[in-house]
Amino acid sequence: MSSEASAPLSDQAAPGLLLRLSATVGAVATGLVVTSAVLELGTAHWGIVGVALPFLVADVVIARLSYPALVGRMAAALVLLLVAVALGGVVAWSGSARWAVAVHVLAAAVALGAALVALAGALRGRPAPLASARDYVTLTKPRIMTLLLLTGAAGMFVGAEGLPALDLFVVTMVGLGLACGGASALNHVLDRDIDQLMGSRTRNRPVASGRVTPAQALEFGLVLSALSFALLASAVNLLTATLALVGNLFYVVVYTRYLKRSTPQNIVIGGAAGAVPPVVGYAAATGSLGLPALWLFLIVFLWTPPHFWALALMIKKAYATAGIPMLPVVRGDHETARQILLYSIGLVAFTLAVGLWLGPVYTVSALVLGAVLVALAVLLRRDLSIARARVLFHYSLAYLALLFAAAAIDPLLT
Repeated sequence: MSSEASAPLSDQAAPGLLLRLSATVGAVATGLVVTSAVLELGTAHWGIVGVALPFLVADVVIARLSYPALVGRMAAALVLLLVAVALGGVVAWSGSARWAVAVHVLAAAVALGAALVALAGALRGRPAPLASARDYVTLTKPRIMTLLLLTGAAGMFVGAEGLPALDLFVVTMVGLGLACGGASALNHVLDRDIDQLMGSRTRNRPVASGRVTPAQALEFGLVLSALSFALLASAVNLLTATLALVGNLFYVVVYTRYLKRSTPQNIVIGGAAGAVPPVVGYAAATGSLGLPALWLFLIVFLWTPPHFWALALMIKKAYATAGIPMLPVVRGDHETARQILLYSIGLVAFTLAVGLWLGPVYTVSALVLGAVLVALAVLLRRDLSIARARVLFHYSLAYLALLFAAAAIDPLLT
């Protein structure tokens, strides 16, 4: 893995189409930064900066990993825009003195020149053709995204204490979906080696099978992530955009890159990434964080280990072949089933305690759904068959979806 990580992800001389798109957006946005600075548009000016920066960052990362010859150009465009942003602070400090404004605008203009130079480098040569639309959709892991969006939507309903504004809801869900899809695409890039070892379930994935190159998947994931941050920061609020980005980075860098391959506690710690969407939804609805956001986060955090350990019991041999230290591989089926039961009991107890804040509809749902979850965990403890693990795994998906639906419905009925 270390040799793969140090080598460029692409052997294509010409940058890919998605890097070209990202560089184009970065250059156009930087041009609008200059224009808005000249016109002294204030808030709009800084909003445009928030759109330009994530794309320029994505360009640097893509170049660093796939097209080393472009790193200098991409980094220069990013650094010069950051310098211009810093000089914006000088403008505020000076009380918008003419000299400070002039220096700020000049720095932004220089950054625009660098962005155009970077764009010219990205446009050279003939890029490799894009893969099929179906493969790109697969990269986003739509089934997982659906559950993440549901928990994010519930967070919005809880934060709004009822129906959130429709336009805010739609924009937030789109932005969160882009963040989730981007993280999933980057997961495909990092896991391409073990996906090839884990049997038919993963071997046919777009990157592992070679239908999408690692460089193409990297570009796709980073462009989606940049779009997410730009959209959420400009149309929702900076806190929401930052939380979505933190969840993205935790899943890709902390869980996928390190924890998954190094410790049987990978999914316990890594579960924090999947617990971020309801917090994102709450922040979008309120513009802040509060205890209800923490409760929703902890519900998903506690749910994740029994859910994934049930899956790990089903495909233990595949994880062992790939050298992934999932709990069944390291400590055996009996200990895994015991941990599933303990976490399930703890999860249900916590969800019932949270009912004091979330309301009666949610509490009744938590009691009924939780009783079934614990019963299935008890049955798995007695019968370690793959069939039992499969039932628990699939029920756990329904459990979380229905529990969060109840949390969203509760403020509408009480």
